[in-house]
Amino acid sequence: MSEATIGVIGGSGLYQMEGLTEVERVELDTPFGAPSASYILGSLSGKRLAFLPRHGEGHVFMPSEIPFRANIYGFKQLGCEWLISASAVGSLKEDIHPGEIVIPDQFIDMTKNRIGTFFGGGVVAHVPMADPVCAKLSEILLAAADRVGANVHAGGTYVCMEGPQFSTRAESFRYRDWGASVIGMTNMPEAKLAREAEISYATLALPTDYDCWHEEEESVTVEMLIDTLRRNVALAQKIIIEAVPHIEGRSPFEGLLGTAIITDPAHISAEARDRLKLLIGRYLS
Repeated sequence: MSEATIGVIGGSGLYQMEGLTEVERVELDTPFGAPSASYILGSLSGKRLAFLPRHGEGHVFMPSEIPFRANIYGFKQLGCEWLISASAVGSLKEDIHPGEIVIPDQFIDMTKNRIGTFFGGGVVAHVPMADPVCAKLSEILLAAADRVGANVHAGGTYVCMEGPQFSTRAESFRYRDWGASVIGMTNMPEAKLAREAEISYATLALPTDYDCWHEEEESVTVEMLIDTLRRNVALAQKIIIEAVPHIEGRSPFEGLLGTAIITDPAHISAEARDRLKLLIGRYLS
């Protein structure tokens, strides 16, 4: 199977970047179903990257319909140690303007209808999520954003809502009262699943609007979002191109599941062992 050490998940435009060579398309199947689309693999600065449009080709999956488990498992199958998420968000702060970049370091998960773990079905594991993004990968992205001249905000809290509707004004004010920085619909349970898969995960959050709290700005519309997002994609491409040469080695979370699995191996069925072999096989031998 083709392999890649760095994954990028976001819009399809991200892999149409200058300098990407040896491009191939890879279709995968996983124990959790099919991923959102085929993975696009390519080489950049001597590194092998895997790209996936999380909403599918043509943007056919609502946020709640995204096959999150299959997507992350597919990156694991390809050998990814690092995963960069590029995500459209709404700004919840006056000083975070549309068109800028935020690299969050915290999440608040407000989703309701998504399966957020690979485990269950006879296997219990509890991974730590106090610090839900990889500090090392975030620092690389921050430095890359600075070098390309982006207006970038280091840290902040990303509220992940269920969608597909945008916030009510009361909800938007509540999230601001919590001190949150941005709001989106896709990074949960993505970050949780990446942690369970021992993959380093960090987010390039791309503000497209001020949600609906800003009384002097228009309430968010799809047209507004898409127009700003197109401009943000070009900036995200530049940051990724600049960051890739500095991403080296294994994920800092390698070995995490060794102390997270609670279930007695003697009670893990053959079916569960097979389903989760890629994730836990090394810890059960």
